[in-house]
Amino acid sequence: MQRWFWCLVFFFMCIVILTACVPGGGSNTAENPAGFFKGIWHGWIAPISLIWGFFNPVIRLYENYNTGWGYDFGFYIAIIGGFGGLSLIRKHAKRK
Repeated sequence: MQRWFWCLVFFFMCIVILTACVPGGGSNTAENPAGFFKGIWHGWIAPISLIWGFFNPVIRLYENYNTGWGYDFGFYIAIIGGFGGLSLIRKHAKRK
């Protein structure tokens, strides 16, 4: 029973951490735009942002207030590296 409790606590902590800095959540403004590292973070949590955006129209997949090229570069590195890297690992694991 205690194991289930700690698993549940861990799950909710992960959800809170993952949703703390979603694109469109209001943490970035024109005076404080999202940069390279926020782009990486938003790329990693893109699936969560996409699903959450269906229920809350304020949440976006991509931050509107960003620094431009740096944010875009970080976002696409995370998208390609995160999801593309997983498929490469799966293909490599199947061969063994």
